[in-house]
Amino acid sequence: MTTPAPHPADAAISVLNAAAPSAKVAAARAALAALDGDSASQPPSAVEPPRRPARPERPILTAPGNVPRRRPGSADGRIALLHAVAHIEFNAIDLAFDMAVRFYKTVSEAGLDGEVFLADWLRIGEEEARHFSLIEARLRDYGAAYGDLPAHDGLWEAAEATAHDAAARLAIAPMVLEARGLDVTPGMIDRLNGAGDKKSANILKIIYKDEIGHVACGERWFHAFCMATGREPKATFRALRAEYFAGGLKPPFNHAGRAAAGMDRTYYEEDAASGPV
Repeated sequence: MTTPAPHPADAAISVLNAAAPSAKVAAARAALAALDGDSASQPPSAVEPPRRPARPERPILTAPGNVPRRRPGSADGRIALLHAVAHIEFNAIDLAFDMAVRFYKTVSEAGLDGEVFLADWLRIGEEEARHFSLIEARLRDYGAAYGDLPAHDGLWEAAEATAHDAAARLAIAPMVLEARGLDVTPGMIDRLNGAGDKKSANILKIIYKDEIGHVACGERWFHAFCMATGREPKATFRALRAEYFAGGLKPPFNHAGRAAAGMDRTYYEEDAASGPV
């Protein structure tokens, strides 16, 4: 008898409980496969994600100011840049799967389709795993590996701060943090091309294109959840940003990239901490 595929929520928790990068990537792929498996009739056996996902012993986590500088003019600088991107993508795997399993029931209780929410974030999580694998392979080209350099824990600190509130997580993770990636990635691509590292630049182009879709998914679900719970989306976004992202939003903004993701300027421009663009 064929063993039925696990419910996608259980598969998502398996990702969060995998520590080694290779195991986390494999679990992400298996979770995506669970969406197409015989799991529709299988209730989830575990719906509470861990407070903190399993992580490898390396990289060592330190304060942001202690992370190596990322100037791509030298090989060491390119390694530092790629390592930082790898760390972001590794965190992004857990952020997506945590989003999926932590909030899909909350979304359902608001009258929205929680199973579609779950599926959307599982797909995004698998894309983040592919991004990590691309950057990890590029680090190997340089004779380096993920974990060789220290990294900071800011992304997961933001996840912990919003673990109780679906609207806050949707506002901060995709609409602040990933949207910031849309602002800075084109410049990184230009600098890598300028340093002659077209292979790394092309990987970042893949990531940038996919991240537009991730921000768009976050904005779409944030808007839908706000409307379902009787809140005005843009005012709610600004209030949640002020509460959970104390640093404020700083220009310059990639208006074209943000617009492609469904974020018009009224979401963020008047909230910018450094004045008008």
